[in-house]
Amino acid sequence: MKKKRIIIWLAVLLSLAAVVALLSVLAINFAPEPKESTEPKPLIEVGGSRIILGIPMLQAISEGIPLLELGNVITQTTVSILVTTLLVIAIAIIVTRRIDKRPGKLQVVVEKLMDMLYGLVRDTMGEHNLRFAPYIGTLFMTSFFSTVLGMTQIFRSASGDLSVTLAWALVTTGLVWYSNIKNFGFVFWLKGFTEPVVVMTPMNIVSEIASPISMAFRHFGNVAGGGVLTSLIYGALAGMSQMLFNFYLPIFQMGIPAILSIYFDLFSGFVQAFVFCLLTMVYVGGACPPEEEILAAKAEKEEKRAAKRAARAAKSSQGTKQVG
Repeated sequence: MKKKRIIIWLAVLLSLAAVVALLSVLAINFAPEPKESTEPKPLIEVGGSRIILGIPMLQAISEGIPLLELGNVITQTTVSILVTTLLVIAIAIIVTRRIDKRPGKLQVVVEKLMDMLYGLVRDTMGEHNLRFAPYIGTLFMTSFFSTVLGMTQIFRSASGDLSVTLAWALVTTGLVWYSNIKNFGFVFWLKGFTEPVVVMTPMNIVSEIASPISMAFRHFGNVAGGGVLTSLIYGALAGMSQMLFNFYLPIFQMGIPAILSIYFDLFSGFVQAFVFCLLTMVYVGGACPPEEEILAAKAEKEEKRAAKRAARAAKSSQGTKQVG
């Protein structure tokens, strides 16, 4: 039975690897050739995600509309996200392939990491929200590995693309809204925008919209800013080498960019992934209080409804007496 599962997982991984290979072939064969220019080519270029495969008709429609990118079917970010997903799946298969009562070194490390994850979720969201631990762990691994992937210089760092971090932030916002509506009701969720006073409604709406935007821009800005800064320093070192030797000899580009990459890709990538997951836990945990608080809120709501009904009934009976 275990062998069959392993064979199935290997078949899935090979299929996904074939898709990645196909995308790479498309990137090589269908990438637009740069136009010839008389200007000297810069030592290093900093740009956005390159489009590998697109639909020209849809691209022409979205040209004059900001933030709308119709027709970009496959970009460098798409390939990077696919590779990151494959990497996370492969790690999950490897670490859970052999689970014994007598754990080996790898199993001990994995169990320790899982205890840390569940402990963090328990301390931040509460014991009743431990069901979110797998999602938080997957989100952290996806964010961290998508940032580290940029160190290969083959794939683009997916978390350096605003569309990726914004998608993660919107998923978090969707979880918060769904949990609030599920636990307290749609009307209660709408009334929350009018608290503590009705005048604060516009500010509450702006705050609700600003939360996912700030989460997305924080993660994207740190990763993209680190990549741009590293590229600029790399270009400056290349220019220094060319000025010193009167021809291009990349002697100053050895060592220093690697140290910067360790900081901006490894350390900063870890910190940003952790902060993003921490904010997700805080927001979702706030929308999923313990069962006692949910029942108390529902009971309070029922009491208010009963009081309103009683007040209306008393007012109605008083009006009837006056008429009589």
